[in-house]
Amino acid sequence: VNSDLRGVRSHGSRTVNHYCQAFEDGRLNPKPDIRKLHETPTSVVYDGDGSLGYWSMVQATEDAIAKAKEVGLGMGLVRGIGHYGSAGHYTRMCMDAGCIGFSVQGHRNAGRHGFDGGGPNPGKHLGYFGNPPISFAIPAQDEHNLVLDAATCILADYQRGDEYEDLFSMIPAAFFKSIGYGAVAAMLGGGLTGFTLSDDTWNRWANARQGGMVLAIHIDSVVPEAVFRAETDRLAHDIGATYTPMPGTDRSLLPGAIEEERFELHRTQGIRYGEMEQTAARAASERLGVPVPWDEE
Repeated sequence: VNSDLRGVRSHGSRTVNHYCQAFEDGRLNPKPDIRKLHETPTSVVYDGDGSLGYWSMVQATEDAIAKAKEVGLGMGLVRGIGHYGSAGHYTRMCMDAGCIGFSVQGHRNAGRHGFDGGGPNPGKHLGYFGNPPISFAIPAQDEHNLVLDAATCILADYQRGDEYEDLFSMIPAAFFKSIGYGAVAAMLGGGLTGFTLSDDTWNRWANARQGGMVLAIHIDSVVPEAVFRAETDRLAHDIGATYTPMPGTDRSLLPGAIEEERFELHRTQGIRYGEMEQTAARAASERLGVPVPWDEE
């Protein structure tokens, strides 16, 4: 629902059917025993016990924020989990607590099978490598917060075909950056979590092949928070006043601005529940025998 409020429909309520199916099929653990494995003054590591990553990542984020407020930096790591949703869930938690937030998620065996970005890659083109989530959240004061919540690949999972492969030679630098972002996310959100130590979890719960990382930086520990927020305001204002909008848009905005506008709109007018959300809810309803609200009299 948080994603739907922000207009990030790809990670909103449309995912419920897929999640429920994974629990039913035994690919995810519906009753996890989430455990804290290791802790230092600046870091904490959790085992998600084969379930979705939301619950354990929230715990790790809360711990990371507490550590950041105490010593300046705090990092939370989780291994043995499935999908953790939008990375922005955890970075915005940091931002709301007076911190800068950074989060990535990684998959086991990234780069081994050539199935990348959630889409087909039969030719195993390096340009399609990886598409893990990555997010930064940086607070403003009066302007919109700066929130980058995206995937690392320059192409979306549905952008396949000759017209896109022509881009490999036209703008190779963009793809090299994309490849690098994907590799870094794979290691920070995967390898650093120690998920290669959780074979037992993965063998039992097939979808628990991921890890998650969140870093909280306490702003007041290095610069007065008001000073920092004022600079975020200045950047957002000057970008809007100086730069010509991108083609197809009418304003020059930084990442996160549109999402915050949609959030406020949806809070007052309700969330638009489109065809893909209704289709997912209907599928879960029919399989589980739970009526959807619009069928009730």
